[in-house]
Amino acid sequence: MSNLFSGLNKLLAFGVLLLSSLTAAAAPAPRIVSLNGTISEIICDLGRQGQIVGVDVTSTYPAALEKLPKVGHNRNISAEGVLAQNPTLVVGTTESLKPEVAAQLKSAGVRVELFKQAYSVDGTKQLIKEVAAAFGATAEVPALLKKLDAQLTQVRKPAKSPKVLFIYARGTGTMMVAGQGTQVEKIIQLAGGQNAATGFTEFKPLTAEALVAANPDVLLLFDSGLQSLGGKAGLLQVPGIAQTNAGRTGRVVEMDGQLLTGFGPRLGLAASELSKKLQ
Repeated sequence: MSNLFSGLNKLLAFGVLLLSSLTAAAAPAPRIVSLNGTISEIICDLGRQGQIVGVDVTSTYPAALEKLPKVGHNRNISAEGVLAQNPTLVVGTTESLKPEVAAQLKSAGVRVELFKQAYSVDGTKQLIKEVAAAFGATAEVPALLKKLDAQLTQVRKPAKSPKVLFIYARGTGTMMVAGQGTQVEKIIQLAGGQNAATGFTEFKPLTAEALVAANPDVLLLFDSGLQSLGGKAGLLQVPGIAQTNAGRTGRVVEMDGQLLTGFGPRLGLAASELSKKLQ
């Protein structure tokens, strides 16, 4: 009799295991809307790119993401635009989604995962680990971190740290400079430069007086921002630029915005590229 019960128990256990396996296999893949370019990039590096059905405008890498529906930019994103993509999961950073919009998405039955992003090497590694854990993809983490570390070793800082001024531009009507504590300052420092803008945090409007006072050795812009000014020639016509060291020497550096400030898996590549341009 004991052998009979033992056999029945084994059969029952096998049935439960088989049922759970079939259930897991039948579970549909999530429909993801990503509201942050860095999070999008990490998801793709984890092999989940095919599950993304919508992105914000900062999600530009890899290039295939450009073909997906756009749901808005940063904190201007609305619940309606996101829900139009029929997502089951919305991801982003704690800075990329207003609390009231997150509440609307949750009330519609959508799972929302927001991650805290710190702009440093350690912060980037932690973000990769947390996103991977949320997707059950921790096995991919060691390879991503190894690649990041390898790219960081390629950073060759200039012998003399140049003063770099980052200008955010959307035409001459919108020009801002990055102050202390910004992610732009962090990447400048990681590449071996120093922020020419001091005495304030976040961003503030660019003025000719502030330009002359900062007297940067290098001007740094997003490639899209420089284009909006008419290229290097247009930038050099901005009042105050000609009176700076950068203006006199023509030292202007442009980089892809998401690469430069994303602090994602390509952080080492961004710092390496910027360090070369600062030489």
